[in-house]
Amino acid sequence: MNMKGLIQSPCSSSSSPSAFLRPPCLTSASRDSKFPLLLPQAICTSQRIYQCSGVYMEACHNSYLSKHCMVARFSSGWSETHSLFPKQSLKKSLLPSGAQVTSKSQDVSNAPIVGDDKIGVLLLNLGGPETLEDVQPFLFNLFADPDIIRLPRLFRFLQRPLAQFISVLRAPKSREGYASIGGGSPLRRITDAQAEELRNFLWEKNVPADVYVGMRYWHPFTEEAIEQIKRDGITKLVVLPLYPQFSISTSGSSLRLLESIFREDEYLVNMQHTVIPSWYQRKGYIKAMADLIEKELRNFDCLEQVMIFFSAHGVPLAYVEEAGDPYKAEMEECVDLIMEELETRKITNACTLAYQSRVGPVEWLKPYTDETIIELGQKGVKSLLAVPISFVSEHIETLEEIDVEYKELALKSGIKTWGRVPALGCEPTFISDLADAVIESLPYVGAMAVSNLEARQCTYHRGSERAKE
Repeated sequence: MNMKGLIQSPCSSSSSPSAFLRPPCLTSASRDSKFPLLLPQAICTSQRIYQCSGVYMEACHNSYLSKHCMVARFSSGWSETHSLFPKQSLKKSLLPSGAQVTSKSQDVSNAPIVGDDKIGVLLLNLGGPETLEDVQPFLFNLFADPDIIRLPRLFRFLQRPLAQFISVLRAPKSREGYASIGGGSPLRRITDAQAEELRNFLWEKNVPADVYVGMRYWHPFTEEAIEQIKRDGITKLVVLPLYPQFSISTSGSSLRLLESIFREDEYLVNMQHTVIPSWYQRKGYIKAMADLIEKELRNFDCLEQVMIFFSAHGVPLAYVEEAGDPYKAEMEECVDLIMEELETRKITNACTLAYQSRVGPVEWLKPYTDETIIELGQKGVKSLLAVPISFVSEHIETLEEIDVEYKELALKSGIKTWGRVPALGCEPTFISDLADAVIESLPYVGAMAVSNLEARQCTYHRGSERAKE
C-alpha cells in the first residue's frame, strides 16, 4: 500500500483527518525557545511584561545560560482581555498568586536542601464518579465550570441551571458507560497510587515531601486537599497538574480555582508555592511514552505497517483561536517529540493525531478521532495502534470511548488489527521524572522575580522567537 497519500505534518493548518510521517514540523531550535526553569533575578538580563486573562506574564532571557524563562503572576480578578502573546506562543495563563513556572528537565544532582521547611506536592486532576449514583452530580460540577461551558457575561446567571439541565439529560448515557467499566471511574484509585509512588521517589531522592491529590469535579476536591495541606503545616508547596499539556479547560480551570482559594486565605497567601503548568517536553515523560508504544508495537505481526494513532482529548476551537489556548501547539509538539524518540530506536511508522470526546454543537479541534478512524479505514490502513496522548490515567475516555467505541468503529471501517497503548499510570520512568520536576522547581518556590516596573524596562519579546519557527 502506498502510504504517501496519508502523509501530513501535524502542524498543518488543514483540519482534514490524515496521517503524517517524519520529519517533524517543529525543529529542535524551536523547542529550545520554550520556557524552562525560572532563573534567579540576578541573571535575568531582559524582560517584558504582558497581561493576559488577568495574569501578568513576564518573559525573560538569560544570556549567561542561553535559556528562557517565564513568571506568571495573578492580577486581581479574572479578565477577558485577549492575550498580548501571539496565539501560538501563549504559554500558561492561570497560575496562583506568586506562582513560578517550570517545565523542562535539568540535572538534579544538586538537589536543594530542604532544611526546616515542610514540603508538599499538590497533584491536580479531573476527578470522576466512583459509583453510578455519583454520575449526575459529577456531571453537574463539570458543566457548572465556566471554563468548560463559557457563557457570555450577560447570561452567566444561567450557568448552574444549564449545568443542571445538561447533567440530568446526559446522566443516563453516562451511567451506561461507567457501568461498562465496572460501575465507576478508576481515576481516584490510580491518582492516589501515583501520589504514593511520587512520594516514594521523592524520599529516595532525599526530598521528604507529602503528596496530596486535589480533584476538580469530584472527591477529594481541591478544597479538601488544601485544608489537609494547612492542617499538616506545609510551608512550601509545588502544584503539579497531571495534564502533560496545558489547556484552559484542564490545568487552567484547576489553577483558576486554586487562585481563588489562595486569594481568600491568609495562610495560603503567605505560603511559598510554585506551579509546573505543563511538562510534555520532559525527557522522562517522552521516554516513558515511547517505551509503552514500542512494547505494544511488538504485538503486531508486521509492526512496520502499523499506523500509530495519537488520540487526544479535544477542546472547543474557540479556546485556541480566540482565547489563545496553547493546547493544540503543545499537543502537536508532544507528538513530534515522541516520534523523534521512536526514530532513535529505528521505529519510523506513520502516525496521526486526532481529538476525541467532543460534546455540544460548537466546533472542536479537528480532525476528530471518529472521522479519522473511518478515513484511515477507507484509505486502506489495516493495523492501528491507539495512543491516549493526553491521559496519564485510565478512565472513561480510555476504557470505554477508546477501547469499546473506537475499536468497534475501527473494525467496522476495515481496520483488521487494533491495539491500544495503556495510560502511563505508575510507570517508574514517568513517576521518577515527575519527582525530578518537583525537585527542580524547589529553588524557585516563593518570591516573585521582578516588579512590574522593573519588567517594563526590559525588551525581550518571546513572540519574535516564535515567528522564526
